[in-house]
Amino acid sequence: MAGYDYDLFVIGAGSGGVRAARVSAAHGAKVAIAEEFRVGGTCVIRGCVPKKLLVFGAHFAEDLKDARRFGWNVPDCDFEWTTLRDNVLSEVDRLNQAYTQTLTNNNVEIIHQRATVTGPHGVRLADGREVSAKVILVATGARPDVPSCPGHEHGITSNEVFHLEALPKRVLIAGAGYIANEFAGIFHQFGSKVTLINRTDVILRGYDESIRDRLLQIAMMKGIDFRFHAEFRGITKDKDGCLTVEMTNHEPITVDCVLFATGRVPNTTDLGLENAGVELDAKGAVKVDEDSRSTCPSIYAVGDVTNRIQLTPVAIREGHAFADTVFGGNPWRVDHENVPHAVFSHPPMAGVGLTESQARQKLGSVKVYQSDFRAMKNVLAGRNERALYKMVCDGVTDRVVGLHMIGPDAPEILQAAAIAVKAGLTKADFDATVALHPTMAEELVLMR
Repeated sequence: MAGYDYDLFVIGAGSGGVRAARVSAAHGAKVAIAEEFRVGGTCVIRGCVPKKLLVFGAHFAEDLKDARRFGWNVPDCDFEWTTLRDNVLSEVDRLNQAYTQTLTNNNVEIIHQRATVTGPHGVRLADGREVSAKVILVATGARPDVPSCPGHEHGITSNEVFHLEALPKRVLIAGAGYIANEFAGIFHQFGSKVTLINRTDVILRGYDESIRDRLLQIAMMKGIDFRFHAEFRGITKDKDGCLTVEMTNHEPITVDCVLFATGRVPNTTDLGLENAGVELDAKGAVKVDEDSRSTCPSIYAVGDVTNRIQLTPVAIREGHAFADTVFGGNPWRVDHENVPHAVFSHPPMAGVGLTESQARQKLGSVKVYQSDFRAMKNVLAGRNERALYKMVCDGVTDRVVGLHMIGPDAPEILQAAAIAVKAGLTKADFDATVALHPTMAEELVLMR
């Protein structure tokens, strides 16, 4: 557009930024995207993708043991961390190249520099060059939050965990959200002694209480140690390289690694947004409207930097909606209701819609159906883990307002079931569907 170097300048080449840049360019916009690290963002480079690969690797610990009950003469197997680590990092490299190629194929200019905002239409690059754009999109994501206790520099975050030189024999994980519980399961299956500490006595706040309690029960049964009402007092590095952690209400503990999984904060520090009058909330997230537009009309934001729902598929949809609305002549908005989510713990859990407590607060009259069972594979394997499926219904209309589950393949099962919740189907619709036997998923239509 006349008077500007670009129609769109995107800051941050993560999932949301890449989608917005690619689709905007396909609509005919002249687009540049700036990324100071690697194309792909948190999910691809240091988040859900490499973590899920570690989850796959960790599952073999139990699968190899279970195989003996199914007639396979599996010997005792050793685990080699560096092999899995290097293979995972190689896959990250491939995805980084694939994302880069996608942008290049769509004529998006990639600028491998940090970019900051100088005004409503201005951007300054790390090399000092200044460019202008009719529209600026902030898609800088979020970063791990690290406690400010003495010795915090001795700990690592989910950014560094994928690059560990060796598998720690003893690891302390701080936090009780999805990242903490996922890595607790991963490290435990790899053979590490895992201790998880949390300031309260609640794990996975916001998830259905019955499901998260079941995960806690199973995790403790597996041997993961939980220390609740524990806050950091300090971390000391000993002469032998071990770390001694002091905390409230508990005795000190000596470990080989401390992993901070204490939340994530939006990446807006020193981004220059104040130069354009972009307002942030108390947590540093960019305030946006339903069209992802900030308080500056020419600046938009999508993904984790807005702190709406910190999920990759949400960021991708927000980026796509932005591109279609601003450059494609096809305005639409992302519906942030009934977004499915999963925790790739051991076993995994997944949910969509209202939890039981949320439904009771919002609707008053609620009917809850449950199925508490052992998966067929676990029965023959002699594994005493029980799956739990829970359906929450509006007590007046019979509409299913929430589905929550924990057990093998729960996220895979929930994805299809989430469509039913999104569509507003009723318990009677589930009851009228013939079960697919023998499967775990059939429990969804058999609950009474």
